[in-house]
Amino acid sequence: MDLVTIFTAFSPAEAQLVRSRLEAAAFHPFVADELSALSIDGYSLATGGIRVQVPDHEAADAREFLNPPVQ
Repeated sequence: MDLVTIFTAFSPAEAQLVRSRLEAAAFHPFVADELSALSIDGYSLATGGIRVQVPDHEAADAREFLNPPVQ
């Protein structure tokens, strides 16, 4: 199972909020690089952020859940 990044945050709180929303909607999210961002000041900005990932087969639906189409 490959993981796909569907959201990038520069704040651990924002990444965890997105993870929580995805879990409540029955997705299987994983937060990557959070510990590194917490341990080294400025790390998340320098490396591109904290990544919220889901299994590849859930990626399209999870993206749509986070960013619903505007009508």
